[in-house]
Amino acid sequence: MPELLPPEIDDAFLKPLGVPSLADAVRILHHPGVDSDETALMDGTHPAWTRIKFDELLAQQLSLKRAHEERRTRAAPAMPRHAAGDGGALTTRLYAALPFSLTGAQARVVDEIAHDLIQPHPMQRLLQGDVGSGKTVVAALAATQAIDAGYQAALMAPTEILAEQHARKLRAWLEPLGVSVAWLAGSLKAKDKRAALEAAALGTAQLVIGTHAIIQDTVEFARLGLVIVDEQHRFGVEQRLALRAKAANAADGAQGFQPHQLMMSATPIPRTLAMTYYADLEVSTIDELPPGRTPVLTRLVGDARRDEVIARVREAALTGRQVYWVCPLIEESETLQLQTAVDTYETLAAALPELKVGLVHGRLSPADKAAVMDAFTRNEVQLLVATTVIEVGVDVPNASLMVIDHAERFGLAQLHQLRGRVGRGTAASVCVLLYSGPLSIAGRARLKTMRETTDGFEIARRDLEIRGPGEFLGARQSGAAMLRFANLEEDGWLIEPAREAAARLIAGYPDVVTQHLARWLGAREQYLKA
Repeated sequence: MPELLPPEIDDAFLKPLGVPSLADAVRILHHPGVDSDETALMDGTHPAWTRIKFDELLAQQLSLKRAHEERRTRAAPAMPRHAAGDGGALTTRLYAALPFSLTGAQARVVDEIAHDLIQPHPMQRLLQGDVGSGKTVVAALAATQAIDAGYQAALMAPTEILAEQHARKLRAWLEPLGVSVAWLAGSLKAKDKRAALEAAALGTAQLVIGTHAIIQDTVEFARLGLVIVDEQHRFGVEQRLALRAKAANAADGAQGFQPHQLMMSATPIPRTLAMTYYADLEVSTIDELPPGRTPVLTRLVGDARRDEVIARVREAALTGRQVYWVCPLIEESETLQLQTAVDTYETLAAALPELKVGLVHGRLSPADKAAVMDAFTRNEVQLLVATTVIEVGVDVPNASLMVIDHAERFGLAQLHQLRGRVGRGTAASVCVLLYSGPLSIAGRARLKTMRETTDGFEIARRDLEIRGPGEFLGARQSGAAMLRFANLEEDGWLIEPAREAAARLIAGYPDVVTQHLARWLGAREQYLKA
């Protein structure tokens, strides 16, 4: 097995690490000598293992950096940014019409995105911000820059509730400015769907919002220049590529054309993950909440005190506040989960006859779901019993109490997302985590984290500790080169030297880059094109 890495890399990185050549490392691992440190070989800390892990992380960094460089050679529509004083520009008019000012973090992120959109090569930016940090308005300002330049924008969200929420908000901001917004979802009546498809294909719809219905074969765009994907980790690589392919009509003959792509996530990505799995993306972070958001108090309550919790619900509702009651997650059976939701609804409706109680779950038709959510938004329903369909995007400022039933069954990211549905108005908000013992070690750690912090970045960091990167990454996992030897928790210290070595190799040794990638990744590199 020939040594591929040049002496410069050996001197700068391998010697300081005290590791053998790759051939020696493989030989030691397969045929350890009698004097080898058996414990270090078993627990992965032996220098031979360090060499293997370094080479693997180096391959991953090279692959991500190369994907990043390759994108700079592709064509995308340059979308000039209008001067702040240009009163005719859509972006300027939207700023003037907004009923609030942007936070410093939002303004910074808007600038980062605007700078990318000016370039003639495709933006690939991840926008991360905690629940309620105001990502939608940032997406709206990016869309107006695309529309000002004569292109269409598309926004895809994972659930109909979330997509519809975006549509409602963006229509309220943009339609008074003369922007035509189309809505595309599986539940539309045939006539409405035809009208939306026609508007997208003719270009009369400047912004198209929808679920994955947007990527069906029947959907065509006249000039799609900007693709926005919300909760991007809910979509696989193939779905994101399918949406990008819809931009072919905007290419104007350019080869290798791609639209600009903005991916949004309310699940912040811890730094070690960002450096390894997302190093091919630019990352923007909204790290402050808009003023007026009240911190949510989190209480852990054992199941034996359920009656007290129900009394608390009655009290909140009778003082004019609204309440969510989230039903237990039952991974094993959707039927059982539905039954539990119906049982919970009936129990609460019987216990609280003076309240109007609503029920929303995954099996309801989109129209019925929308009807219940609308009634809750209008305060015609005081208590909403729900499965996790309300996890993302639901915005009812008057709701100030949430009860999460059997909270020990939920993951940390999910608990944090759910809690983000309250605390959106000025009233003090409370999230009650109702749990049944005995708790597993991981279950106890999750609930303790929820009680101790409301910071999404800290929660993401602890989630990574509890679960490890595989589960945390979700859809990206099926695409990015997953690590077989290196472990981010234990070997995170190797990422920085691997990054630096990758930068030097790309700058001075293109042949070595190709050979090293072929040895370590083979065909798996293709996935990074997404």
